[in-house]
Amino acid sequence: MRAGGFVHEAFLYRNETEFLNATSAFIKQGVAEGAPTLVVVDAGKIQLLRSALGADAEAVEFADMATVGQNPARIIPAWREFVDRNQRAGRPLRGIGEPIWPGRDPSELVECRHHEALLNVAFADTPSFWLLCPYDADALDPTVVHDAHGTHPFVGTTNDRGTSPGYGGTDPHQLFQEPLSTPPAHASTLPFTVLAPVRRFVASEAEISGLDRQAITDVVLAVSELTTNSLRYGGGTGTVTLWRDRDTFVCQVEDQGHILDPLAGRRRPVCTQFDGRGLWIANQLCRLLQIRTSADGTTIRLHFHVAGDVVAA
Repeated sequence: MRAGGFVHEAFLYRNETEFLNATSAFIKQGVAEGAPTLVVVDAGKIQLLRSALGADAEAVEFADMATVGQNPARIIPAWREFVDRNQRAGRPLRGIGEPIWPGRDPSELVECRHHEALLNVAFADTPSFWLLCPYDADALDPTVVHDAHGTHPFVGTTNDRGTSPGYGGTDPHQLFQEPLSTPPAHASTLPFTVLAPVRRFVASEAEISGLDRQAITDVVLAVSELTTNSLRYGGGTGTVTLWRDRDTFVCQVEDQGHILDPLAGRRRPVCTQFDGRGLWIANQLCRLLQIRTSADGTTIRLHFHVAGDVVAA
């Protein structure tokens, strides 16, 4: 299967034993090759793998996907940091990442699918990097498993591994034109041409929606970064729309700009970089960020968790 380039493979498993057998064998083979390996799965699976690997676990990096990937847009930067830190000429690299698990809400699943597709763009020129993405084929909705065939050039099961007939390449710009749901009737809206009213509006609505002081600070900072981008690059004006949906406070920023870089917000800015920080900062502060952009304009939607009692939309 490997030809020296980036191998992005979905592994479809049906129970814990299949997961453990396949992933531990994949890791052990990498350890034997001297391949640096990063495993990003949930805490329970990390514990299972450490036990199954024995002494080989000492040669592997582990990270909890619930921390790394609650917002799927943070996962590619984690893989990029791992690759940049370990890449040497001719040196193989291995990774296991499971960003999709039962219980992800529909919006998160869409962004996870986008993340899986964008991996093919982010690491297209990365040599000797094999990334295995497990999917629980029994527990996940069949449409989610079907989508894995379209976002991974390779698909495997315990009995068969090979190229995916459902993979037709990745068009990142098409991903960012998928429609978002319409904001609810109770949403609050503010057109803007300057920042100060936006900050007051967001802070007030966030407090009304039940966010604590630190969360309000985070929301105001994230929305300020996005509205600053609107004023600089999005036509000098825009609209902010806010609402609470059960345990989520949603902030939407719309303007007339067009984001051309499919990895915008997924590249860690360097200290001397002036532009490109706004989306990065917003991604670090929210639990989910959705970008929809075309020549007609851009909509960015941020989701923040509201602690406390759940209320109906």
